[in-house]
Amino acid sequence: MKAVKLKVLSNEQVSRRYWHMVVDAPGLAKQVKAGQFFNIRCTEDYYPFLRRPFSIYRINQENETLEFLYLVKGLGTKRMTEIQAGQEADVFGPLGTSFSLKEEWGKILLLARGVGIATLAALAQEASEKGIQCVAILSARSQNDLLATETLQGFGAEVYKVTDEEGTSQVGNVEALIDTILSRHKVDAAFTCGSKRLSKLLQDVTAKHQIPSQIALEEHMGCAMGVCFACVCDLKDGENTTQTVRVCKEGPVFPLERVVLT
Repeated sequence: MKAVKLKVLSNEQVSRRYWHMVVDAPGLAKQVKAGQFFNIRCTEDYYPFLRRPFSIYRINQENETLEFLYLVKGLGTKRMTEIQAGQEADVFGPLGTSFSLKEEWGKILLLARGVGIATLAALAQEASEKGIQCVAILSARSQNDLLATETLQGFGAEVYKVTDEEGTSQVGNVEALIDTILSRHKVDAAFTCGSKRLSKLLQDVTAKHQIPSQIALEEHMGCAMGVCFACVCDLKDGENTTQTVRVCKEGPVFPLERVVLT
């Protein structure tokens, strides 16, 4: 974990709401694992003051580059779009815990919504490198937001897409899709990011089928180092007890069955 300035190779708008940034990360790319994130300074100005957390989208160890797919939502991300190729990005990381893949797993299920798709894309990349097949359900507002579809397919993933604009993203429809996938494939583990309602669904389904599962949580972070306690969540610590943990420090990846989703 360290604060460094990395050369921006590209920072381009790839859809109406999303941008894609590639940075040169010699000596750093090999340290990063799927599920981890970086806290990036959005501007050289003092406002907005706080950095913003961004999960890893792709890790290219051969070229030693890192990629971030980010949603332009507030002032911080709007200012981030002004960073030009050739300039430097002030990044702090890698931070947090990563996903865990077991060598004996043959196939995993990915369930992602919105920008959470970017987080699971890095996992699909790691799974492909380890010879683990992926089946992915990607949910978004529109087809225009399903930016990582080709990326996941490039890693050999079998991809199913559901969207709000087509009326296919309701929880009931996604549950039926998961049931179909589980009837066709032997799924050894499941992973999710980006939607609490879909995460709750996956939590129930994997508990029913006794499938191990992990979740990458998204929270507003002040420091991303565990100091400010602005990004806490509750984990089950027994049948009737819970413990409060920091998403940035103890997470962002947790066993799905332990996370209290409200």
